[in-house]
Amino acid sequence: MEISEGIDSGCTPVEAPAPVIMLPAVPERVDQPKRSIMMRPGYGTSGREITLLANHLKVSIKRPDEIFYLYSVSITYDDKRAVNNKGIGRKIIDKLHETYSSEFSGKKFAYDGEKSLYTVGPLPRNRLEFTVVVEESSPRNTSESPADNGSTNHSSKRSKHSLHSKAFLVEIDYAAKIPLRSVSLALQGADPENVQDALRVLDIILRQQAANRGCLLVRQSFFHDDSRNFTDIGGGVMGCKGLHSSFRPTDGGLTLNMDVSTTMILSPGPVIDFLLANQNVKEPRYIDWARAKRMLKNLRVKAKHSNGEFKIFGLSDRPCNQQLFSMKVKNGGSLDNGGETIEITVYEYFTKHRNIELSSSAYMPCLDVGKPKRPNYLPLELCYLVSLQRYTKVLSSVQRASLVEKSRQKPRERIKVITDAVREYRYDDDPLLAACGISIEKQLTQMNGRVLEAPKLKVGNGEEVSPCNGRWNFKNKHLFTPARIERWAVVNFSARCDTSHLSRELISCGRSKGIHFERPHTLIEEDPQYRRAGAVVRVEQMFEEIIARLPGPPDFLLCVLPERKNSEIYGPWKKKSLTELGIVTQCISPLKINDQYLTNVLLKINAKLGGTNSLLAMEHTSHLPLIKDTPTMILGMDVSHGSPGQSDFPSIAAVVGSLYWPLISKYRAVVRSQPPKLEIVESLYKPLPNGDDEGIMRELLLDFYRTSNGHKPAQIIVFRDGVSESQFSQVLNLELDQMIKAYKHLGEGDDPKFTLIVAQKNHHTKLFQGSAAENVPPGTVVDTNIVHPRNNDFFMCAHAGMMGTTRPAHYHVLLDEIGFSPDALQNLIHSLSYVYQRSTSATSIVAPVRYAHLAAAQVGQFVKFEDLSENSSGQGSVKSIGSTPVTELPRLHKNVSDSMFFC
Repeated sequence: MEISEGIDSGCTPVEAPAPVIMLPAVPERVDQPKRSIMMRPGYGTSGREITLLANHLKVSIKRPDEIFYLYSVSITYDDKRAVNNKGIGRKIIDKLHETYSSEFSGKKFAYDGEKSLYTVGPLPRNRLEFTVVVEESSPRNTSESPADNGSTNHSSKRSKHSLHSKAFLVEIDYAAKIPLRSVSLALQGADPENVQDALRVLDIILRQQAANRGCLLVRQSFFHDDSRNFTDIGGGVMGCKGLHSSFRPTDGGLTLNMDVSTTMILSPGPVIDFLLANQNVKEPRYIDWARAKRMLKNLRVKAKHSNGEFKIFGLSDRPCNQQLFSMKVKNGGSLDNGGETIEITVYEYFTKHRNIELSSSAYMPCLDVGKPKRPNYLPLELCYLVSLQRYTKVLSSVQRASLVEKSRQKPRERIKVITDAVREYRYDDDPLLAACGISIEKQLTQMNGRVLEAPKLKVGNGEEVSPCNGRWNFKNKHLFTPARIERWAVVNFSARCDTSHLSRELISCGRSKGIHFERPHTLIEEDPQYRRAGAVVRVEQMFEEIIARLPGPPDFLLCVLPERKNSEIYGPWKKKSLTELGIVTQCISPLKINDQYLTNVLLKINAKLGGTNSLLAMEHTSHLPLIKDTPTMILGMDVSHGSPGQSDFPSIAAVVGSLYWPLISKYRAVVRSQPPKLEIVESLYKPLPNGDDEGIMRELLLDFYRTSNGHKPAQIIVFRDGVSESQFSQVLNLELDQMIKAYKHLGEGDDPKFTLIVAQKNHHTKLFQGSAAENVPPGTVVDTNIVHPRNNDFFMCAHAGMMGTTRPAHYHVLLDEIGFSPDALQNLIHSLSYVYQRSTSATSIVAPVRYAHLAAAQVGQFVKFEDLSENSSGQGSVKSIGSTPVTELPRLHKNVSDSMFFC
């Protein structure tokens, strides 16, 4: 799995989940895109120059006219069943090449592990058929006793495993030509049809190299079986460091993007040790065996006594010393005499007939490594988990924090790992790359970048603040527009928190920041008798107490939770307060109460209550280029999806829109559910049978009009998060069409001008200072050398990377009808990293995107979808989109719908 986008602010990226679906369920399909991605209009010049390195290695192609020939591959058993196992497929293809080398005229080929095979130059015929015989080692029957034909006489000549041969039919058919010349054309700014296919072939060649070295392959990354790369993160799970590699066409030529990558694997070693760690228990008697059975299913183990490898089917129904099986024994030890069948326990078989001492397995279930109707039992203590088995379940908060901490690498350390790997693996020696005359440099690419000046900020009392190294603070300063908090209360679900002391300190800190803060109306402690009740019951009981004690609706509630993260109370609490009662709340779980902690809490509270913590100085004076004179709306869009394994969990689409033009610091959010794993935002425009529009854009457009003195947006800047390059066309056409239709539905005249920008953090490009060991400074921007040779994109590190290696944001400008110059757009994006109201530091990606991500994530947490269809209040309902039923979200209460509830 990959944690969401990886690990933020300078940590090793984790392999992302497979791409989500982009095709819409309701919006009309676009067969031929009406819009294409814009070309780069020029390069930026503002800022001071800085020498940088990037983890891109220059690639030269001496024979650009070579042609890759693509062949489709079909591998079947002799009964015509398809072979779907990649490992077996690679083994068969290797054997095929070894056995029939002359049939291929000595040509080397690359195989993707599935259905495609590539060669440099054509094969002798367009269709080839072969029968390939592969020897396999496999166990025989129950408890391995039938491996000796039921005999208790274990001759050393008998193998615990049998070598047997299987025949496979391999059919190879010519499919297409892929000219390497398309890469050269792409580097010249053209958009040739086959360039992605050619790059994919080069990537597959590197993957095949890694597979031949026994690596675990995870898309474009590979991981070696080397314990030095493993780090324990708890629960029987380890982080495994590996390498990402992909060929990229850039403004400076073809490059190989190499980076350190991390995936999660199960801790190799004794199965019993894994189960103890996985369930966090100290002794086997405390193991939950039903849970263990689910966890172990389909994992691979090696048996210590036979060195055989097996896949776990399940666990035995009875303990090892009670689990019986039938075994045939010979009379008198003579091979000629008839035998008899006896019932024997697995424990007795291994201790008496195999003379293997079992010290801890007697009272534990056995591993079943057989088949449904042919069980094959092994005592637990004889089995070891094989290395490099991926762990794809959701990490706990403790595991995730441990992974973040242990995956960090300083810039120089990361550079050394990458350059050492390039030298060690000698990619240039690959015969297919050599056939194309491809060579790869061993040093990182050097280029010039620019450092943009940080924007000045306005805080309270007319003061101006100049951020230093991407940071500022509110020490001895007031907030720009502090809120008034008159009727409020503290509710405490945590027995360890002194709420009286907490409220006094919060009031004192708030008043020092200019907030009009009255004493709380009441402090409510949870009744101890409810602490063992379910989360919904606890929340309902607490709100009954609040309503009974307060004379009317509060301005605000401070909720103290028992856990910092993943508290079961958080979801029901937020759902109740935001959708049913319309009360702004702030949840906290303080470990240490000091001025810095309280200031961070107050920044969130002030923003939620309509206050403003700081503004850009140029925003305050209405000097924003191309925005100050023309009503401009800024949108941030994101879609969050269920965790791996939650295939029926609806996706949550969130769009935030700016308010109070010409300001660009105030936003509100609209959130909708949509089919699982659907990435396109489908509810931007949602016409109803009665002619109304119930879409997201309508709400945001009307709010902009209401808060901007009756101005309609003539310009709309859209920041889209979470989409890959293959999905750009759909965003540019499908989503943008919905926005235009929503605008027209309001009866407006001319369409607004759009600038559409995709913001990416899930990529593998890193920037380093050329002459310093520290991270690149905040405001670093690169729009040459490592960017796309044709499209309008750039990298920006707006934030200060305090730990690990800074990961830049990658911005792709798909459309710019407004007509920004490169400098104007880059400076606007840099400035939008300083308007995030929750913190006093520049963000790694623009604030509208961060807000959309927060809104989608928060609503996804506080709504329990499985309960909504039974919701008697009618706030949740089930809608059907195509054939996919989707549970609608309850709408936010009118009292909080316009607030920055997501802060």
